[in-house]
Amino acid sequence: MSLYQLARDGDADELLSRLWESDSVAVRTRAAELLGELADESDHEIVRGVVEAATGDDDEAVRAAAIDALDEMGQAAVERLLAELTGVDADGGAEWVTAKRFAQALSADQPELRMAAANALGRLGDTAVVPALVDRLDDPEPRVRARVAAACGSLGDPRAVDPLVTLLSDNRRDVKRAAADALANIGTGPALSALRDLLDDDSETIRWVVVSALGEAGSVAPVRDLAGALGDESSLVRRAAVFSIIGLLSNAPQNRSHQVREAVVSELSAVDDDVVVGPLVEILEDSVQRPQRRNAAWLLGRVTPEGQAEPVTDALVDLLSDDDAMTAQFAATSLTDVGGEYAERRLLDLVTDDDADAAAQAKAVFVLGQIGTDRSRAKLEKLTNESDDQEVRRRAFAALSKLGGHA
Repeated sequence: MSLYQLARDGDADELLSRLWESDSVAVRTRAAELLGELADESDHEIVRGVVEAATGDDDEAVRAAAIDALDEMGQAAVERLLAELTGVDADGGAEWVTAKRFAQALSADQPELRMAAANALGRLGDTAVVPALVDRLDDPEPRVRARVAAACGSLGDPRAVDPLVTLLSDNRRDVKRAAADALANIGTGPALSALRDLLDDDSETIRWVVVSALGEAGSVAPVRDLAGALGDESSLVRRAAVFSIIGLLSNAPQNRSHQVREAVVSELSAVDDDVVVGPLVEILEDSVQRPQRRNAAWLLGRVTPEGQAEPVTDALVDLLSDDDAMTAQFAATSLTDVGGEYAERRLLDLVTDDDADAAAQAKAVFVLGQIGTDRSRAKLEKLTNESDDQEVRRRAFAALSKLGGHA
């Protein structure tokens, strides 16, 4: 059984067995990541097992994944790791006492302990530890530097901006990315300005890092910069720009969602649509993140040029049966915007398929009521009279009334 299926079934015990016993580094790493998503600090046996992997696995990637998993599980799980590495049980007590203990662990000999301490400090939210974190941004171990940078970003304290900017020239890509993400999370004018200054850097890697990070900014400010990056000479950077634009849409605060959407559509109206559409379709096909899929479906209806309507239509029609009702609804709305003869044919195939999902058929009928021609009339009349699904019949009748104005 796959790791994904084990996680879906909630089988933490089997995932733990894979973490301990698999000969594959990739399997052990992914098992640790999934345990971090599945378990919490109250699952004492799971925590104990992941702590063993964090301290005893032969591969540093597995140890790092296990540390991050313990961080996902909660503070008690991290304290269990710290106790194991130091040989001293955590006493609990006030949060500031815990923060102080973790800050002291930033200077420990074991890099795993420094990594765990940085993770924990980022979660505790006590900005009093920012100076201690900044002092470790030059740690000799790149895994520690990356996690210290991430912790600075989580705390959002502007005192970390200048040291993080320095870290953008680190010789490790993962460290650069962590520093850039941290600056985007801090989100002050100087932090974002420092990122923008690197959008013209000669290094493709630096530009990719910066563009990827700007998608985490949580404000409308980077939209114009990301739209500009869609014209980058590097396909890697252009693709990252599309994903970051979707990230801005997905992460926008609810009270600013409309503002961000309007800004995105306005900026993309001046961009070559060919650059945008491919990555958006890729998100629909490959992403498992609902906010990403929803926003990609929504945006496709507003940026798809006539010449790319067929692959977009195929992706959107497939999405009408999506498990997430909002994603399916956005797909229907975008199909209405894309329209065209090809979309009508694909939707008619769907509504006449006896094996098709009834909810998807109902949405297809709705779209046909918006874009259909006389070609659709006979099919819709048949559905009105013969469909076994009441919602499909109701929508077919409504669609027929809308088709009255079609030639």
